[in-house]
Amino acid sequence: MAELYLLPNVLHEGDWQNVLPARVIEIIGKTRYYIVENIRTTRRFLKQVDRNIDIDRLTFYELNKHTDVDAISGYLKPLEQGENMAVVSEAGCPGVADPGASVVEIAHRKGLKVVPVVGPSSILLALMASGMNGQNFAFNGYLPVRSPERSRAISALENKAVSGNQTQLFIETPYRNNSLIADLLKVCSPSTLLCIAANLTGENEFIATKTVAQWKKQVPDLHKQPAIFLLGK
Repeated sequence: MAELYLLPNVLHEGDWQNVLPARVIEIIGKTRYYIVENIRTTRRFLKQVDRNIDIDRLTFYELNKHTDVDAISGYLKPLEQGENMAVVSEAGCPGVADPGASVVEIAHRKGLKVVPVVGPSSILLALMASGMNGQNFAFNGYLPVRSPERSRAISALENKAVSGNQTQLFIETPYRNNSLIADLLKVCSPSTLLCIAANLTGENEFIATKTVAQWKKQVPDLHKQPAIFLLGK
């Protein structure tokens, strides 16, 4: 039976062998059809893993916020005809904070085989390294862009983190990281714990958990750096 592989991608440029299992090479070697967020970067990723791969013999279907929902089901025709397929995210694990979930949902509905492959997830890596509650946590995606709405969202998340002892994770577009940090330090109580994890698995990896009061003494510059934020107690 053909398989739909959920193929992990690296979180940060560098030696993929440090973060991805060897099985990835085997899967790439037997897969010709790919559903991806970005064709150009996926082609570069595949070539990085397997230098001898013939990229021109592969078929790519692009899946992002601009994709017509009605077209997604048709992407799985090769799988239905007995061909292996793989879903590849821009970074990390497909289907987690990623449009790949829609493909997987359709595959299950059609009775097709889905195979998740072990790989890096910024959400889990940050949670592991934060020292915060890993038994009860929530990933909230992106917070509102505008400051008044974002401040209210931060207050609500802080309340859940502190009163419910539920670690709250969220992300921001890298070029807005510094403005998010500014709002976090302005809105949150001095004793609330804030973990900042940036450039995970990269050479400049940065992970630190401090109280808001401690962060105020030395605010990091995370402009244009991929980061994930956690609130806890």
